[in-house]
Amino acid sequence: MYAISLGDGAELRPLEPWHAEEFLGNLDRGREFITRHIPFGVNATDVDSARAILQSYADKRAADSGSLHGLWLEGKLVGGLLFRVFDANTGTCEIGCWLEPAGTGRGLVTRGARVLIDWAFDERAMHRVEWHASSANTASISVARRLGMSRDGVLREDYPYRGVRQNTEIWSVLAPEWREARARAAHNDH
Repeated sequence: MYAISLGDGAELRPLEPWHAEEFLGNLDRGREFITRHIPFGVNATDVDSARAILQSYADKRAADSGSLHGLWLEGKLVGGLLFRVFDANTGTCEIGCWLEPAGTGRGLVTRGARVLIDWAFDERAMHRVEWHASSANTASISVARRLGMSRDGVLREDYPYRGVRQNTEIWSVLAPEWREARARAAHNDH
């Protein structure tokens, strides 16, 4: 997958180990904001540790078990999307995201997630895409809703983070639901 335009000067591209310095800059600019609900990137404290995170996802991509994709806005990395879990054998994957404040409020995550979900269903024949979010992360839950996902349930106090047990909401969309919604949207555009 190469650079895909998301419109409005935004692009979705694979995030590779050679992006370590840019990735660290993104995390440093948004660290407090990004880590309010998830520990994503907390171990990236210098270029080498940032590269190690990116390499772990490059290894996941090579093993067909996950991938990392950056969201660039006007040429600047402002966040990204990832397949944290990608299990082609069961046809289930989990997509997630992170953004620094400069990338929020523009629909980048929703637009980028649509591209990746289309790819998962159309190219990889996945059956189920999941979205996991802390119940306190209203922005993330709003993305799941905009993507047309259904809330499957809540894992109550399943994840200890920053000294507090968090509830995790599980949202999902199935391939037939996604295709039907896409067909309806295409029909309404005509």
